[in-house]
Amino acid sequence: MPDVDLTTDHKALDDDLAARRYFAKFETITRLMLNVAAEMEKDRAFSAMDADVLETYLRAVARTFKALSLKYLVSGRLQGVGQKHLTIDFHESGFPVFQEIVTMANDAAQAAKHLEGMAEAAKLKDEMVRQIVGERVVPTRLQFALSQRLYYEALAAGGLFFAQMHPQAEFIAMVSGGRRGYLLHWAVYDSQLNVPVVYLMEVVDSGKKALPLDERRWPAAQAHLLAQSVGGLKPVTIAKGFDTDFVDLHPKRLRRIHLGPMYSSAFTLQTGAIKEVLDEAKAGEGEDWALAWTVEELESERVEVEKGWFSDTEREVFRLDPFAADGAETGATRISRAMILPQRPFQVMAEKDPEGFRKVRKFVVGKDGRVLVYN
Repeated sequence: MPDVDLTTDHKALDDDLAARRYFAKFETITRLMLNVAAEMEKDRAFSAMDADVLETYLRAVARTFKALSLKYLVSGRLQGVGQKHLTIDFHESGFPVFQEIVTMANDAAQAAKHLEGMAEAAKLKDEMVRQIVGERVVPTRLQFALSQRLYYEALAAGGLFFAQMHPQAEFIAMVSGGRRGYLLHWAVYDSQLNVPVVYLMEVVDSGKKALPLDERRWPAAQAHLLAQSVGGLKPVTIAKGFDTDFVDLHPKRLRRIHLGPMYSSAFTLQTGAIKEVLDEAKAGEGEDWALAWTVEELESERVEVEKGWFSDTEREVFRLDPFAADGAETGATRISRAMILPQRPFQVMAEKDPEGFRKVRKFVVGKDGRVLVYN
């Protein structure tokens, strides 16, 4: 297979004003994602536990964008200090490229060490005031020093979304036969798609020892799930692989949630109906965007028992949607698509009524910031 140059879809925001507009847009978007998760809980698309877990990941995404906004606060205004421009995937993503997340994780691991060698924020601000008043110049280097101080403070505070968010287990309930039900959840920043992806897997544990306390099974299960968290794998492939490798862990439901891409005429390159909608909307600053939200869902239909020499093994048979546009090729029981967008782009979308968006659920941001739902 020939190598693909993914950098052709990358763009550096080398202007500090453009970078600030970009981060302001995502500050709004990440806040609205929380409202969408709450709406999905209301209509029972998510349970209360699902919504709480998803909210944790959404807040982590928001903190990551906040940290990056501090890192690139004076982007493009300072020469001779290395590459200090945010790089985004401007085609079919709209999010920072994977390398930005990896670099941030490396910085976070050394945040305490960096902070030890930096001046306190209050001292830097005092020096900035003296330079502005006394020398009548813009204290760009001090602004940069302060932005880096605040960046490392944000990293040290934690709660960020990294390239890998390791699997955790939430106890749901005891089920028949003395078995335990768990919600396993984890997330990745997909290196090919350049978007955050969250996984929720409901599992029945028939092992003797509770899964999170099992020093043999739990680390192996965590490693397996992370290794299979690749956008190119179908949900049924992931679930079957887990079911095969762990005879006493039975995956009953798997959901993969893609939090993106983000489309914006100001920052991304789009084609087709979404391009026409955004172009015709001519929305003002802060309202020129749309965010896609996709949930792939796989459910177990029944259990089959494989007879063995010494014991029987349960195997899940998963329900694949035979009526989907591309049939069982999706590897899912169903796929739900949604779009979060401001009022003006939604009005244009409603007027044009493009066929590809008719079955997409719309979460529309009103002038007062409330989210209205249109099916």
